[in-house]
Amino acid sequence: MAKHPGQDSRGPSQRQLRVGETVRKELSDILTRGEFSDPDLEGVIVTIPEVRMTPDLRLATCLVMPLGGKNADKVEKALNRSAKFLRGQVSRRLTMKYMPDLRFVLDTRFDDDDRIDTLLHSSVVAKDLGKDEEE
Repeated sequence: MAKHPGQDSRGPSQRQLRVGETVRKELSDILTRGEFSDPDLEGVIVTIPEVRMTPDLRLATCLVMPLGGKNADKVEKALNRSAKFLRGQVSRRLTMKYMPDLRFVLDTRFDDDDRIDTLLHSSVVAKDLGKDEEE
């Protein structure tokens, strides 16, 4: 059975990682310097831990999280509203054949890690682990 285009079991290519990191750095710089104003983003420090690129480098999914996690949904909507402006700012700083469209998504990896850690330390799981150690 043929794979769908763009799906690869090996993960992102070196080029995707390099372009994603470059876009992340420029976006972080733009947000840090406050080169645009949005009332929902005033006084909010936004971290961008990762930018994931599609294989054709046409779409950049930016994982974002406001510092402290306050008003995360509001910040995500504000960034998605400003995506075209931010794309233009990034395109002035980078030389690429095509500038990828930007999509902002909340980074929930830390919340997921905490949830899994809590589950692993729960009494139900501890009982199951105790049975394995006795055998």
